Amino acid sequence: MNISVEQIADEALSLPSEARALLADRLVESLDPAEDGYVRQLWVAEAQRRIEDVRSGRVATVAGAEAFAQVRAAIAR
Repeated sequence: MNISVEQIADEALSLPSEARALLADRLVESLDPAEDGYVRQLWVAEAQRRIEDVRSGRVATVAGAEAFAQVRAAIAR
């Protein structure tokens, strides 16, 4: 059996959303754990940068309800 990545992707995209999510989780879990550690380091650095941005006042936070209202308004346009 010799199917291309494109054929696999087409088949996967035809699955219901719950099945696609499960497949995505399984694929991510199969990735190289060493790479996962590097990605985690990048996310930690990003989180620390964002925390510092908020604490220093470079960026302002938005309440969750307000953020959702803004998103709904943008989508409604």
